Amino acid sequence: MNEIGLNLEKHIRTIPDWPQKGVMFRDISSLLEDRLVFRKLVDLFVHRYFTTAIDAVVGIDARGFIIGGALSYTLGKGFVPVRKLGKLPAEVVRHEYELEYGRDTVEVHRDAIGKGAKILVVDDLLATGGTALAAASLVEKLGGSVSELAFVVNLPDAGGYRKLKNKGYNVFCLTDFEGD
Repeated sequence: MNEIGLNLEKHIRTIPDWPQKGVMFRDISSLLEDRLVFRKLVDLFVHRYFTTAIDAVVGIDARGFIIGGALSYTLGKGFVPVRKLGKLPAEVVRHEYELEYGRDTVEVHRDAIGKGAKILVVDDLLATGGTALAAASLVEKLGGSVSELAFVVNLPDAGGYRKLKNKGYNVFCLTDFEGD
């Protein structure tokens, strides 16, 4: 439970064996479908970042777009999408990274983040931290600085939180799901 009385865990669906056997997928779709819960979720982030000096919010493909878009609108900041390979139409900067089961690439428009811009990176879930590190790397390649990486759900056993903290990033998660 948090300062506005929202029990996020109650609204996050767990789907066993998806996308593969042995994985317990934490799905925030059910949280987003409830208009009051979604509003309170965004309010929690707004409360945290309302007085923080940031220039833009970066949302990671795809659920980070939903949360990041609502947050940037409410804060009156710009929104920058970090997309999967091949989804952006203009000139891009790419970052390839390791996944648990292979490799992936994310991109951002080359002109999306100005030098010295203070950026908040947002996504729905923090597991191994690979995608978040890739997004942070893109911000830094463009001359911006990552003020904080923010997530709805942290899976502490996957190690991403530790990985991001060990790289020197500020990390904020609304809730943790321990175990598999």
